[in-house]
Amino acid sequence: MPSALILGGTGLLGRATALRLANHGWEVAVTGRDPRRMPAELAEAGVEHRASDRRDPDALAAAVGEGVDLLVDALCFTAEDARSLLPHLGGVGSTVMFSSKAVYVDGEGRHINSPERPNFGGPVAEGQATLEPAWDGRYRSREGYGRNKVAAERVLLDSGYPATVLRASKVHGVGAALPREWHFVRRVLDGRPAVLLAHGGRGFDHPTAAVNAAALVEAVAGLPGSRILNTADPDIPTGLDIARLVARTLGHAWEEVPVEAAEPGWHPWDVVPGIRLDLSAATALGYRPEGDYAVTVRPAIEWAASFGPTPPWAAEVEESDFDYAAEDAYLAGR
Repeated sequence: MPSALILGGTGLLGRATALRLANHGWEVAVTGRDPRRMPAELAEAGVEHRASDRRDPDALAAAVGEGVDLLVDALCFTAEDARSLLPHLGGVGSTVMFSSKAVYVDGEGRHINSPERPNFGGPVAEGQATLEPAWDGRYRSREGYGRNKVAAERVLLDSGYPATVLRASKVHGVGAALPREWHFVRRVLDGRPAVLLAHGGRGFDHPTAAVNAAALVEAVAGLPGSRILNTADPDIPTGLDIARLVARTLGHAWEEVPVEAAEPGWHPWDVVPGIRLDLSAATALGYRPEGDYAVTVRPAIEWAASFGPTPPWAAEVEESDFDYAAEDAYLAGR
């Protein structure tokens, strides 16, 4: 039975990967600082929890032990994070690091976290230019996040060990710390009669279901090598598509109000021009998604709605995203 260790295995990407591997005959262990946060479905699937701090060298060494067939790192944000893995990779068959499309820049140097949206002019392939790497470890900023991810990628790819970097986009799924779908789910729960959609709801930003990212991890697990792959869903819904899907899933009817501007009506997928990731490299290596966006997001929509108007992430919500007074004023002034 092949073995896998997932660093950060109780988070969104990690738990989906752990569950898929466990259900497909792998012996799986996940790390996390608090065993009380171990998802019940992982325990039921036979996944082992190893209490460990990702940035504690001794804890990391204990978690990796004598080695595994597959090491998945869902908590690699900086070059130093990547370097801390290197002493252990001699006993690892293959390594997968989760990165982000936030590393990509267009011809003008703009990226997804820039003040001005990038314009890639078409599907973004893995050879697209990236931000310059940052080696300072300061990844908790709009600019620093992508730059530190680039540095972490380079450490692993230059290490001589087989390491696959997966660049994800707009990750969604059950267990998200702050599900983006909440933007529409809460409006349904609040009984809003209309939903405003900036740029007419035409904006799009290629989403990645955690279960689809997990499918790609499994596909490359038996193909050790050093590579970069985009990971995303097979389809790309617009903001309008997502608003409709949320309402339909939760049995709600509302008026769709297109707004030919960025405000009001902003939503998390209001990216114009939209961003599409090229998945041809992943497909060539055997990537077969679990499902399209509608299929894979529906459980997450129902899960988010199950908490009612005060979910666990309530304190993280920007109340300006739910300025109903401004929306009502716009509707009244039409």
